[in-house]
Amino acid sequence: MLQSVKDQVREPNIAGLLELAVFPDPEHVEQAIKFYEENDEAQLLTYVEEGENLGIIGYRSSGEREITITHLAVEPESRGLGYGRGMILELMVREKPERVIAETDEEAIDFYRSVGFAVIGLGISSSGLERFRCVYDVEEDEEE
Repeated sequence: MLQSVKDQVREPNIAGLLELAVFPDPEHVEQAIKFYEENDEAQLLTYVEEGENLGIIGYRSSGEREITITHLAVEPESRGLGYGRGMILELMVREKPERVIAETDEEAIDFYRSVGFAVIGLGISSSGLERFRCVYDVEEDEEE
C-alpha cells in the first residue's frame, strides 16, 4: 500500500530509500530531499508492507493528465519481487494519468521496458552517463 511520506523526507529510513534512487553522493541526496521540500506539486510515496517501507516513488504532474516519475527505488533485499512494478501500477490507479514518463540511466531501462514503457535514448548527459526517456501511454481499460 502506498502512503505519502513527503513530510517525512528527512527521516533516515525515507532518506535512505531516496538515496537508492539517486547517484550515491550526499550532494545528490540533499538535492532530492530539497526537491520534495520545495515543490508543492511533487509527491513522495512509500510502499509499506507489514510495517516496513520497502520502496519509494516520487512524482509530479507534468501536463494535462500526465505524470513524471522523479524517483523510484526498492530496498535491495526486495528487488525482483514486483514492488517497483506494483508501485507504478498503484500510482496509475491513484492518479489516473493518460501518460507516465520517467527519465533514467541504462541500468534501469530493462525494468521500465518490462513494465511496458517505450524507451527513447536521449544521449550522453553532462555527467557522462547515457540517459533514456521512458514513456507509458495508459489505455482506458487499464485505469479501471
